[in-house]
Amino acid sequence: MSVIDLSALKGGLKELPPLSLYIHFPWCVKKCPYCDFNSHEFKPVPGAIAIADAANVGRSRVGAGFDEMAYVEALLRDFEYSLPAIWGRPITTIFMGGGTPSLFSPEAMDALLAGLRARARIHPDAEITMEANPGTFESERFKGYRAAGINRLSIGIQSFDPRQLKALGRIHDGIEARRAVEIALTHFDNVNLDLMYALPNQTLAEALADIDTAIAFGVTHISAYHLTIEPNTLFAVQLPANLPDDDISADMQEAIEARLEGAGYVHYETSAFGQPGRFARHNVNYWQFGDYVGIGAGAHGKISSHEGVVREMRYKQPAAYLQAIADGNPVQSRHKVGRKELPFEFMMNTLRLTGGFETRLFSERTGLPVSCIQSQLRQAQAEGLIEHDLTHLRPTLKGQRFLNDLLTLFLHDEGEN
Repeated sequence: MSVIDLSALKGGLKELPPLSLYIHFPWCVKKCPYCDFNSHEFKPVPGAIAIADAANVGRSRVGAGFDEMAYVEALLRDFEYSLPAIWGRPITTIFMGGGTPSLFSPEAMDALLAGLRARARIHPDAEITMEANPGTFESERFKGYRAAGINRLSIGIQSFDPRQLKALGRIHDGIEARRAVEIALTHFDNVNLDLMYALPNQTLAEALADIDTAIAFGVTHISAYHLTIEPNTLFAVQLPANLPDDDISADMQEAIEARLEGAGYVHYETSAFGQPGRFARHNVNYWQFGDYVGIGAGAHGKISSHEGVVREMRYKQPAAYLQAIADGNPVQSRHKVGRKELPFEFMMNTLRLTGGFETRLFSERTGLPVSCIQSQLRQAQAEGLIEHDLTHLRPTLKGQRFLNDLLTLFLHDEGEN
């Protein structure tokens, strides 16, 4: 931790950043053992349609254990509660995450997007992304998503290797993974594949084989994540055997980066690689400390005003969230980000971008002068973690590899007054 120069903390935003919308769908078919997201396996309820029939349904109820149209109505009411804080601001990107949003029918997604457009200004060129699980793919269903206005898919492949998919507790196999990508590319020209490496018993050649398969499909974006053992997951309780050690994992990371860059993908964020002009605009807004409304069970949001930055979180449990909507207040917690916290929060996002950021963005998004972090910047530069001039700041390769060490420099001392 280090001391922020309090004499420079005057605060106040002169203009507001771009605005995105995140929508959370909390249900999934099966909770994966590595997943720490707010996702819940749905349970059978009387009269519900079995999940095996979900791809052919698309009416008022999908899957077993939740009413999709009731949830859509709750999302729209949730959004209405947010409108006073964002009134008049256009929404530039929408991201539907989960859980598994593709459990919901095209009709439900169409009703949701139509309801959002009726309530707010959605930019005509908005990037609208939906996460999808390969176990829920069916061609006509995804044709319907495209017709509803979704224009980007993010598919949770994780691996094309059936042995690794079994180890990760995925519900699809390698054949279904490939078929899902083929179907996606039939209807969408902007597709991301999520892949993981440093998996149990995985070799460097196997990790690169997954990457090569993704490249061969010609998708516009690939996200490559190191498997991490998160608290409150099954893997944290039952650690998988034969995980690659740190040296092998580092070799995998370097080889994956080289392979993707050699195939024309730009490594623009810690785990993200995009073809030129096809970066994930929604995620870039996060990394540039932009604003986003978060609706749905457990969704987080960040909203700026001329008075400062506020973070919100919705109730996590689906039943509690729906009850909170009925009661008229879905926000479980709201926190105004203190001015001493802003430098760390800003850097925690922007330093994930391998190209860094224009220095002026710090003042524009925090309302603080860059002078308040000059000592931290000098220290980071002296340690070889950043490159910094009057107009631009970027992490070095060392800074990317030791990002947590770099970010620690911007933590404020809890003992400050």
